[in-house]
Amino acid sequence: MSTRSVFTFGDWTLQPDMEPDAEPVTYAMQCAVCEESSEPGEDVGEAQGWTFRHAGRNPSHHTYRETIVRPWRAWMARPSGA
Repeated sequence: MSTRSVFTFGDWTLQPDMEPDAEPVTYAMQCAVCEESSEPGEDVGEAQGWTFRHAGRNPSHHTYRETIVRPWRAWMARPSGA
């Protein structure tokens, strides 16, 4: 049995995926002290609200990380030699 590979070379373009069927952008916050985190969601305000509730329950937890998952898409703008 043999394996065959095809490589396509050219100029590629990359941009955030804004197509109607694109995955949604999601946001989450993570406590840098205890590493507990909010659930990812499409509303950045909900993630930030989690931070205030967490800080209220844990008064010494002052630092947080934001995680944003943004879908991107790539396509060949111009094949080599075209």
